[in-house]
Amino acid sequence: MRFVTLLGAATALALSGASALAQDRTGWPTSFTVATASQGGTFYAYGTGWANLVAEQLGISGAGEVTGGPMQNMALVHTGEAAFGLTTMGPARESREGNNPIAPGLQMTNACAMFPMYQTPFSVTALRSSGIAAISDIPAGARIGFGPAGSTSDTYFPAMLESLGVQFERRNGGWDDLGGQLQDGLLDVIAFAAGVPVPAVSQLEVQTEVNIIEFTEEEQAQIIGAFPVSAYQISAEAYTTLTEPARSVSMWNFAIANCDLPESFVYAVTEVVMSDNARMVGIHAAARSTTVDNWDKNTFLPWHPGAARWFNENGASIPDSLIHGM
Repeated sequence: MRFVTLLGAATALALSGASALAQDRTGWPTSFTVATASQGGTFYAYGTGWANLVAEQLGISGAGEVTGGPMQNMALVHTGEAAFGLTTMGPARESREGNNPIAPGLQMTNACAMFPMYQTPFSVTALRSSGIAAISDIPAGARIGFGPAGSTSDTYFPAMLESLGVQFERRNGGWDDLGGQLQDGLLDVIAFAAGVPVPAVSQLEVQTEVNIIEFTEEEQAQIIGAFPVSAYQISAEAYTTLTEPARSVSMWNFAIANCDLPESFVYAVTEVVMSDNARMVGIHAAARSTTVDNWDKNTFLPWHPGAARWFNENGASIPDSLIHGM
C-alpha cells in the first residue's frame, strides 16, 4: 500500500473552519491521493479540489490523481493504491459483487463509503450546426464519445442509447479530448455522465454553439425502468445554452476511503469536507448536494467507521449493520 504512516508521538492541530481538537495522529499517512477521473470532467475538478482543501487544512501532502473513473477508483482504493477515491453507486455495487471489468471475479470489499457527493446526470451534447437536437435526431452510425473506458458514462450510457434504438460507433477518451474532437468535427455527439456543470461543456459553450439534448418523457421512463437511475432535471442555470430545465436521469456519487485507514484520520478528513458546505460549493457547484441529509442515498456500501462516527454525531442515523467492521 502507498500509505506511509507517521512515526513518533501524536501531534495536535487547530483546524481552521472546524473545532480546535487535539488529534491523535497515530498511523496517519504523510501523504494521500484522491482517485478522480479524466481532466475536463466533474470528478477531476471536484476530487482535486477537496484533496487540496484537506491537504491544506490537515497539513498533509495530498492531491487528485487522473484515473479512468469510478471502476478504476474502486480498484485503486480497494487495494490501497489510493487512499481515497470517487465512485458512482452503480459501479460500486458491481465492484463489490465481483463484476468490475478491471479485475473480474474480485469482490472489492475494502473500499468504504465516506460521504455523499452529488448526483451524476446523464446528458447528450452536440454542436448546434449538426442539427442534432433530440435523441431521435442522432443518425445511424453516429460517432459518440462516452468518456474514458470503464467510466460510469462508458459503462451505462451505450446500453441506455441502444435501448432507445440509437446505432453508433463507440469512442472513448478524456472529456477534454472528446470536447476538442466534437468541436473539430471528429465526433457527432458526446454522451456525458458527470456532475453539472461539466467543465468540458462549459468550455464548449464559450467557443461554439451547442445543443444540450434532453430525454423525452417516454425516453426517460424507459431508461428508469431498465437501469439503476432516477429522474433528474438539469437546472437551466447550469449552462448558458439552456433556457429551461433539461429532462435527464441520474445516479448518485460517493467519496470512498480504503477501509484500513485509521478511524481518526478519516474522521478528520470527513470533518474538513462536510463542516463547511459553502467552501465545497466554491470548489464545484455540484457540491450543493454534499450534505449530511444525503447520507441515506447509500443503501449497501459499508461506511468507514471514521466517516460514520462524524455523520452520526452530526444528525445522520447510519446503522451498525452498514458500518465496516461492526
